Amino acid sequence: MTGPDRDRIAAANAALKNALLRHMPKPDVRSTAIDGLTLVRREAANSSERCFSQPLASIIVQGGKHIVIGDQEYHIRENQCLVSGVDAPSSSYAVNPTPEHPFLSLFIRLDARILSDLVMDMKPEGAPAGHAPRGVCVADADPEFMEGMARLLALLDKPGHIPMRAPMIMRELHYLLLVGPQGNILRQLYAKGSHGNQVARAIALLRKNIAAPLRMDDLARETNMSASNLYRHFKSVTGFSPLQYHKQLRLYEAQRLMLAENERAANAALAVGYESVTQFNREYKRMFGEPPRRDMNRRRGAA
Repeated sequence: MTGPDRDRIAAANAALKNALLRHMPKPDVRSTAIDGLTLVRREAANSSERCFSQPLASIIVQGGKHIVIGDQEYHIRENQCLVSGVDAPSSSYAVNPTPEHPFLSLFIRLDARILSDLVMDMKPEGAPAGHAPRGVCVADADPEFMEGMARLLALLDKPGHIPMRAPMIMRELHYLLLVGPQGNILRQLYAKGSHGNQVARAIALLRKNIAAPLRMDDLARETNMSASNLYRHFKSVTGFSPLQYHKQLRLYEAQRLMLAENERAANAALAVGYESVTQFNREYKRMFGEPPRRDMNRRRGAA
């Protein structure tokens, strides 16, 4: 990296840090008036967090983060960018934050339609071939991308500009990701006809039909792959087999139903396709460490 690039990153980092501290005076994970932009501040040391995230691009502005997705661990430091091109269950914690030096980050939710349209227009790249890559990548943030994120965050101080300018900056950020260090992953996931795109299609089908039993032959037919190829490429992209992924998807959605919509555990279990509430309780405890009711009481108490 050149000296001018380091100066640009330092300036963009300072702008992002000042804005985050101003908009996030206390620890929180906060959605903003800009659709798809979320701000994060953490102060609790090594407090673990589990979630099922949508495709996103995240920049660490201050501190560090340890995250596990599938069978891969990632250690992310300041001024690095994590890109996750698919919906993914993850476990993470901020590394040694304090009230005096909080962990600060922000992320944008990736829009599959924007990425697909841009990849289609980037004709010289063509449709990637070969084995589907892992759907997550960590790399040093590109100066232009950091500056774009700083411009997007600055719009929170100009709410009247958000409806017109935010979509343009968001599209620019998607393009910068495609031509940046992590662009190969996104191009393989969103280029029509690639193995990665077929896996992304399989994931979308699993989410849409979450309560339906997983039938590999049917899923393979819907994605124009053989069952063995789908299994292999699905594991490569997500770090999970389709069955493991589907189980976690159901458990996270049941957790969301209980927490956000106040559903009882039995109703949430049935809504995501479990026929046995006992089996649901057992698998929920194995995943989250506590039975559903106790987990909900703890989470609501913490909130």
